[in-house]
Amino acid sequence: MKKTLCMIMAGGKGSRLIPLTCHRAKPSVPFGGRYRIIDFVMSNFVNSGYHNIYVLTQYMSSSLISHLSRNWHISGMSKNIEVVPAQMRMGEHWYRGTADSIYQNLNLLRDFKAQNVAVFGGDHIYKFAIDQMEAEHNESRADLTIAAFPVPIEEAHQFGVIQINKHKQVIGFQEKVANPSPMPDNPRMCLVSMGNYFFNRDVLEEALIQDANNPDSRHDFGHDIIPKLVREGANVRVYNFSDNRIPGDPDRAKHYWRDVGTIESYYRANMELRSPLPSLNMYNRNWRIRTAQRDYPPARFVKHHGTFSNVDIVDSLVCEGSIISCDILQKSLISYDCFIHAGAVVYDSILFSGCDIGAKARLSRVIMDKNCSIASGAVLGEDRQLDEQRFPFITPSGIIVLPKGTHVPAEGPIEFTHDMGFLLENDPAAKPILKNFTNYKISERTARHSYDSAGPRYRQFGPKSLRKGAQ
Repeated sequence: MKKTLCMIMAGGKGSRLIPLTCHRAKPSVPFGGRYRIIDFVMSNFVNSGYHNIYVLTQYMSSSLISHLSRNWHISGMSKNIEVVPAQMRMGEHWYRGTADSIYQNLNLLRDFKAQNVAVFGGDHIYKFAIDQMEAEHNESRADLTIAAFPVPIEEAHQFGVIQINKHKQVIGFQEKVANPSPMPDNPRMCLVSMGNYFFNRDVLEEALIQDANNPDSRHDFGHDIIPKLVREGANVRVYNFSDNRIPGDPDRAKHYWRDVGTIESYYRANMELRSPLPSLNMYNRNWRIRTAQRDYPPARFVKHHGTFSNVDIVDSLVCEGSIISCDILQKSLISYDCFIHAGAVVYDSILFSGCDIGAKARLSRVIMDKNCSIASGAVLGEDRQLDEQRFPFITPSGIIVLPKGTHVPAEGPIEFTHDMGFLLENDPAAKPILKNFTNYKISERTARHSYDSAGPRYRQFGPKSLRKGAQ
């Protein structure tokens, strides 16, 4: 493994996750209460014993770089985790595709003198003992090994679909086609690429150079590099993700991999995490998912001393530093540093950090980005017609998404913070939505910024003299 170079492609824009990605890259989007999406691939590499990792960034990378630099450190000789921003090393252009992102960093491959190069995406939720894939790659003496996973045929158009022979050798590759070819032994399923590859370094370097000189190429692994290698008869193999075994997980444990590329799929994956028997085992101490360690106090569950009953909590996750004083909290994920006030009712929702839900507010199927606040008595998710009049970002199934720092009054237009309002009105994916939606306000520049937490603060609870001094 010391001779293996690991490159994580983390420059994705994630336009389908708007408004969560108008100010951050997709791999930096929070997940599961206390993690970021990037933490899963990073944990897989480190847990598998890999210690030479480069993370390639591009779009809205500030929060991603901050997270990695603060929380992902490996010390010791010949060990490194480094962030590599786009540098225009090969011309006056940013990364033009997944293959081009590696091509523009060929200096890393040449300097490191790697035997194998692992090229993985940074935007999926899964656990993967990566060393097992490399072992099979070496045993088969493959030029390229592709991690693959069976999915229902109706979902396969979202992925690269692979055809193989009985020796696990790839004989065909279709990138995101409307009518994908099913598996020979199961016409209801397709074998799809997970976007994770092991290359022989020399093969990869030669393929990237040829691709860069092709003016008709999209400079993408799925569209260009892999089909060309297959056509030319390279030894391209498949590693079946279903064969992977995570140390510490039961042998019968189901394999879990989710592409959280849309709001709907992102919501479902979060909901799976808080279910009574979660598909993704986060409690395996032999395979920890690492992330930031925060100095927040324990979560509190408070019985209000007025007319409200005890908190009714069912199938929910609550992170550190949060205070829960509501009537009902069901099937929800509450991140750190949140406050749900007395009498509130929350169903099937996801709260990022620093959110505040006022007394007697009611929420159902809501995703709240960081530092959002809901006024007392506000109702979200119970009346689709009313919701569509108040909230610009609603999925076809009715999931309401609040941009970072949004304030929702009991009645009337919602309010974006001045910094998020500017980003939303200029983002290519959000702008068309807001153009046809005028029922919102933008706060003054002197008002609260989107990075200001709306969660618990001592001044909210202490004596009046202390509250005054804390302003």
